[in-house]
Amino acid sequence: MPRSSQPRRQATLASLAAELKVSRTTVSNAYNRPDQLSAELRARVLEAAKRRGYPGPDPVARSLRTRKAGAVGLLLTEALSYSFRDPAAMSFLAGLSESCEEAGEGLLLVPAGPGRDDVDAAAVVQQAGVDGFVVYSVADNDPHLAAVVERRLPMVVCDQPRQIAGASLVGIDDRGAMRELAEHMISLGHTEIGVLCMRLGRDARNGPADAERLRSPDFPVQRERIAGVQDALIAAGLDPQSLTVVESSEHTTGAGHAAAERALAINPRTTALVCTTDVLALGALEFARWRGIDVPAELSVTGFDGVPEALRVGLTTVQQPAEEKGRRAGALLLRPSHSGIATVEMLDTELLRGRTSAPPRTWPRGPAE
Repeated sequence: MPRSSQPRRQATLASLAAELKVSRTTVSNAYNRPDQLSAELRARVLEAAKRRGYPGPDPVARSLRTRKAGAVGLLLTEALSYSFRDPAAMSFLAGLSESCEEAGEGLLLVPAGPGRDDVDAAAVVQQAGVDGFVVYSVADNDPHLAAVVERRLPMVVCDQPRQIAGASLVGIDDRGAMRELAEHMISLGHTEIGVLCMRLGRDARNGPADAERLRSPDFPVQRERIAGVQDALIAAGLDPQSLTVVESSEHTTGAGHAAAERALAINPRTTALVCTTDVLALGALEFARWRGIDVPAELSVTGFDGVPEALRVGLTTVQQPAEEKGRRAGALLLRPSHSGIATVEMLDTELLRGRTSAPPRTWPRGPAE
């Protein structure tokens, strides 16, 4: 007999269940809850599905039925590509991904990069099919954050902002950790100190940050780290106004190189550059090599984060548990407290005294060329 020209209809969950003489729940469990079936029965269902071209339960229909997307949204402070270049962000992502994997949840990256207006930001957040959000170091006044709050989904914040009603928080004592590092530098004899920091506001600025800029409320982590250095100066009887602070709008070693050059041009007597991140510190070391400045004999350089490259070169830095931050943020979101009360977890840091800090020379370096 000639073969029918009519295409064979694709199997559905119901038709596959009828063919196998099992319930539709059994077919669904073969995909979504395999622990509910014997290995033999699950293999029989999947083999029949493959033979009939059945792709599995419709995830859209399932999410509509269960009102669960099966994914966590990660709101990032920068463009998406930043997450795969910044070592601290990558460590955080690794930890958060681990928590999601353990819970069988997906992870959706929602970049809160600069340049979007409130309408665009709201659209990006509203279109994210997620069951909750982890907010990673976002500015207090970022429109994406406002859109996340409006969705009224479970939320955990890492680092900043620090005061979101109903949201749990995972962070560190940035001010205290930086104060400890600055006290170490002062104990070595450094009094002419420059600070290289990431951007303090949502607008892009590169160069010295004045007192008004230092009061910017947008990125409190950077502000707190600078305040930690000022606290150490005050405790040592030094003038905090003598501190040279240079801000970089980009978080790259190239930006650290440029900021270090600018800081030493502003104050050629600087003997120590205290950087609010390891990436900026690595750029400062690059500048010192370029200028032929001996580190640490002529210039001490410190960082903050404890990223692998910083540890490799022996940078004096504050090591923070970035990966553990990600794990804890994921755990708080996916396994919240039964009390429903927001949780605050402050993780420990460690001061690592490396090879890039030493007592200053007894004579000042000459003016920058």
